[in-house]
Amino acid sequence: MKTPANPSVTNASVGTGNRVDDMEPPDGDARFLPLTGKNFRFRCHRDIACFNRCCAALRLILTPYDILRLKRRLSLPSYRFLDRYTTTVTDLDNRFPRVRLRMDDNAGKTCPFVTPGGCAVYEDRPGACRIYPLGRASASSPGREDANEKFFVVKESHCMGFQEDREWTLKEWLEHEGAAEYNAMNDRWLNIITSSKRLGEGDLIRKHQMFFMASYNLDRFRAFLFGSRFFDRFDVTPERKKQLQDDDVELMKFAIEWLQFSLFGEKTMELIG
Repeated sequence: MKTPANPSVTNASVGTGNRVDDMEPPDGDARFLPLTGKNFRFRCHRDIACFNRCCAALRLILTPYDILRLKRRLSLPSYRFLDRYTTTVTDLDNRFPRVRLRMDDNAGKTCPFVTPGGCAVYEDRPGACRIYPLGRASASSPGREDANEKFFVVKESHCMGFQEDREWTLKEWLEHEGAAEYNAMNDRWLNIITSSKRLGEGDLIRKHQMFFMASYNLDRFRAFLFGSRFFDRFDVTPERKKQLQDDDVELMKFAIEWLQFSLFGEKTMELIG
């Protein structure tokens, strides 16, 4: 079956927790139902009556990997993508700033990437859009590199995709939607924002600025690395420096290591001398 051109996305499709038993649907949202049994039924296509209704009035939080894929798809530097398509969110419930996709300023508050034919950035759509109609909650455990995870079915009242005749297992759906790379990259970063560790010594405002740059503005982070004396202070091999210069994914991985070091004092980097 051809991948649907327009997967839906809920206003809150990913939850995170610090322990596996904390991983519940966001805010007890009644639309999120436990994924029970082996199969679920869903299909989205252009001829379905609700097509494109899901891509409006979203409160979609973007992860660093979402931004990396979208800015690369649009051939934009990070700062220009952030200025044009996002809003920064700060609140008391989250100690780090988050980035939300900005809806178009029209009556329907539609996603900036939706078209009458579906999603214009489908191959690089955000992770939350990618796994809909499922929601995923993940949490890290000490001593484990992989995340624990739970999945939920997101049943929104307008969505008629559940009445279609296509059945999926969880494994089939995640493979079909190419979710593995997104989940792996996102979990690296989620380990930081869900960490219960105290921030280390130093200026908290500066730490939050560093978090924002290293998380969301990769091009500026690259300029920081190569335009400062960073490599005079930290032991980075020539091979890895070349990767950081040329490869955004490797740069993102390095940025996460830097945040673990600079925010929490974790031994993810080696000082020279």
